[in-house]
Amino acid sequence: MEREWKSALYTYVNQYNRCEIDYRPQTSERIVTDPEFVLERGERMARLDQWYRKRRAVPLRSETSAKLVRTLMDGSDESVVDVQLYSRLFYEKNGLTHREDRIERERLTFLRQGGVWTIARVEREVPERRPVGEGRPFQQADFVQAMNRPLLNREVLGQGRRSKQQLYRRDLAVAYADRWWNAGNPAFEEFEVDCTNYVSQCLFAGGAPIHYTGKREAGWWYKGYVNGSEMWSYSWAVSNSLERYLSGSSWGLSATEVDRPEQLMLGDVILYDWDGDGRFQHSTVVTAFDAGGMPLVNAHTVSSRHRFWDYRDSYAWNERTVYRLFHIADEF
Repeated sequence: MEREWKSALYTYVNQYNRCEIDYRPQTSERIVTDPEFVLERGERMARLDQWYRKRRAVPLRSETSAKLVRTLMDGSDESVVDVQLYSRLFYEKNGLTHREDRIERERLTFLRQGGVWTIARVEREVPERRPVGEGRPFQQADFVQAMNRPLLNREVLGQGRRSKQQLYRRDLAVAYADRWWNAGNPAFEEFEVDCTNYVSQCLFAGGAPIHYTGKREAGWWYKGYVNGSEMWSYSWAVSNSLERYLSGSSWGLSATEVDRPEQLMLGDVILYDWDGDGRFQHSTVVTAFDAGGMPLVNAHTVSSRHRFWDYRDSYAWNERTVYRLFHIADEF
């Protein structure tokens, strides 16, 4: 028999959808009694209201489904569960309807008091803020230019070094990004913090050549696990290292930093420094544009498709957030 707390989850999802599009004070019974969450949600709703007004966009509807991932406790008066929330958000801009997709996880603590189930606590991880390899030595590694001549990783490319330039196939990069936005390609390792690994795969799918140096702190390359050892460059998997690589690379995969988001093209890359301290923690790839010509992006870690580029709807965002906008070279 299904636990009665599931009806509280159903109510929570309905209120979640309403808060995504209607920023007026809610008059319905609040299912969540967690004061910290209620305060944070109110601040976020006020921010989103201003955000949509500034974009001259109108949220239309939110469709969210909840999937039970894990039950940590299931008692008669208290239950703790991990849920996955898959949201499809529709909004209108300049007469066109846009859709973005987002998948997030939350831990909910349900309590029954007086025969009524409420949600006493909402715990939400913000994995975009956690760098790859947190607490491990390579997290602190910085990109340095390789001193040896660039090579291509034949085991990945299946061919030798190209003798002439190749176009960056932006259409193929975007097609790959849309194919794998909510799943990991089994041909590659998938990390708990997977955003940069995913973006690197998109660049590679568009024809960006592997710059294999054999040194993890140099080049841009991937082999996977070899004899139990991690064989990929930091720039392939770590946002901060990818930012340094794109800022300094003059061979193969290279990019130019631009000043405005509307200067970006499909297949370009945006990197995010949430704290404004010079350490970049998140990576996205441009996969579409809204009716006003502003970029929409795909990402992993929090799987997202056609999300507005500035991420002001993210729980990771704050006023200190700094962006790097990289236009990938058209030829390699």
